[in-house]
Amino acid sequence: MKCIDNFKSIIDRYEIIFFDAFGVIKTYQGLVPGIEKTFSYLVAEKKEFYIVTNDASRSPAQLAESYHRKGLKEITADRIISSGMLTKEYLDLKVLDGIVAYLGTPDSAHYIESSGLNTLPVSEVNNSNIDKVSALIFLDDEGFNWFEDLNKAVNILRKRTIPVIVANTDQAYPLSVHDVSIAIGGVASMIENIVGKSFIRFGKPDSQMFMFAYDLIREKRTISKKEIVMVGDTLQTDILGGNKFGLDTVLVLSGNTLPGDAGTKIRATGIAPTYICENAVVELGEFGF
Repeated sequence: MKCIDNFKSIIDRYEIIFFDAFGVIKTYQGLVPGIEKTFSYLVAEKKEFYIVTNDASRSPAQLAESYHRKGLKEITADRIISSGMLTKEYLDLKVLDGIVAYLGTPDSAHYIESSGLNTLPVSEVNNSNIDKVSALIFLDDEGFNWFEDLNKAVNILRKRTIPVIVANTDQAYPLSVHDVSIAIGGVASMIENIVGKSFIRFGKPDSQMFMFAYDLIREKRTISKKEIVMVGDTLQTDILGGNKFGLDTVLVLSGNTLPGDAGTKIRATGIAPTYICENAVVELGEFGF
């Protein structure tokens, strides 16, 4: 594990860079200051990059558009690999008919709808249609009534033996420097404990997320894991997931892991990144722009 001041010196060693989104590229305040320089550099150097994110709240096209509105044009839909894409793949293979109930926003339901399935927010499940519910998906922490709809989700799962998919495994996300909010993965863990059933999870740190990205890349080119680095701000998802898949990893201190806490958290968890860096920003002067 090396503490590196110069992010450019890290990514220059690799052919492909995987970036987490929240805490690396953006925060609750907007884009990480200067992050656009990093993507200008990657494009100039013709380096391949992907945003590997647990964000299933919107489709890749919608996520890309959100970056474009912030001025980050280099991130296009084909550069985004989200846990929602794995959810879609599972539904295509395993859930062939019926209603898929979900907790989340209508935008997050894109992944279900693109599989050609009937979708219904949990709030609209009732005695007349509950027997047709063939799966339940946790997509996003917004778009539903936390009291009424979480209680309803519990009771749907008490009455129906159906697969439950957690499309975003994040337990919490930062609201500010000092405060966090419960993410949909945290909500799912609570309900899983209440109903006593095992849910299916897609997203970091599970290896399926990295294998999905790896396979997509290998359809286009020959690559080895040694040529890929994962950049993230959270030990338990980004770094653990990258490590488990055999990738080198960079822990940046611009999101969930604060500079003063990094050493303590690494020792407490035993999750060690290959590198630690303050942020994922490449300074323009470093490559002559």
